[in-house]
Amino acid sequence: MPGRPVWAGCRGRRDRGMAVEVGQQAPDFELKDQHGQPVTLSGFRGEKNVVLVFYPLAFSGVCSGELCAMRDDFPEVDRDDVELLTVSVDSTWVHRVWAEQQGFEFGLLSDFWPHGGVAQAYGVFDEDRGLAVRGTFIIDKDGVVRWRVVHPIPQARDIADYQKALAALG
Repeated sequence: MPGRPVWAGCRGRRDRGMAVEVGQQAPDFELKDQHGQPVTLSGFRGEKNVVLVFYPLAFSGVCSGELCAMRDDFPEVDRDDVELLTVSVDSTWVHRVWAEQQGFEFGLLSDFWPHGGVAQAYGVFDEDRGLAVRGTFIIDKDGVVRWRVVHPIPQARDIADYQKALAALG
């Protein structure tokens, strides 16, 4: 967005702590994936619906279970019109090792620096713990949030909910 400041790795939303709501434009961002390649949300505009999944930390029990379920039980990830992006404060090196060990082929994006900046922009950053809570946003091809769910750190999400939300987009 020309003329708008880049704040904490995101272009757009500056009011930290405010959750992005359904119907709002999703804050754009640029983060590096597990291969060190830059990924922008706006790069999927007009092409793909994005399932944006924030999780606390790689290698943790609940996070491993959730991402393995995405790998094994989420065939939507293979659709031409859907992009799965997962985000944590872990470094790209941690993501690379985790992806190799678990066979994750979707994007694991590093919100390492500025620390948690994208999670903050989406309103899912736990300031006390220094990491994201479990927030998921489904963003349509126009960049608008069409569905969201936020769970506390210990509570796993159900990918069947993601599937229903994607189906509703058509």
